[in-house]
Amino acid sequence: MIRVFLLDDHEVVRRGLADLLSASGDIEVVGESGSAQEAARRIPALRPDVAILDARLPDGNGIDVCRDIRAVDSSIKGLILTSYEDDEALFAAIMAGASGYVLKQIRGTDLVDAVRRVAAGQSLLDPAITTRVLERIRSGVEQPRELQALTEQERRILEYVAEGMTNREIAGKMFLAEKTVKNYVSSVLAKLGLERRTQAAVLATRLLGKSH
Repeated sequence: MIRVFLLDDHEVVRRGLADLLSASGDIEVVGESGSAQEAARRIPALRPDVAILDARLPDGNGIDVCRDIRAVDSSIKGLILTSYEDDEALFAAIMAGASGYVLKQIRGTDLVDAVRRVAAGQSLLDPAITTRVLERIRSGVEQPRELQALTEQERRILEYVAEGMTNREIAGKMFLAEKTVKNYVSSVLAKLGLERRTQAAVLATRLLGKSH
């Protein structure tokens, strides 16, 4: 039996998924939750083969949960379920070690198939998209000299700061906790030798202006 954990903040969705998967005959739902924090705590203890994780939740997101549980037990496969086709979320999912990223509009039989494939160790991520993500990471070598000390994640946060976004807005965009974004911003300022985010925004606009 393939052991599955469900994370979705809508009880009706969880119930529908549980019924669908259980009816397949070879999949057992071993736990469910509507809370990102609760799921991150319970999933490693339950050790499911696959965790189906809703991308957006009231207290966090499934991508952070995927990253957290795989840091504890990399044998647990993460399958991100989302209503939105979003490059940022897809990039974040790949960086979090997810095995798949599927839209909620997926047909029931296709979702059952997706769970089986992920449990068998296959990746559902389109190779072309994965390549694009890797290119995005490698493109760091072409960064302006001042930005070369920044990681890919820090550079993206700097770009959002330059657009005038708040930490909360950046957190929502990048599927990170607001506190994590605050730490990243502090790191960016320290690496650039700046004290205020307005200075960082001015510098970023000057350095990245041509690429926007």
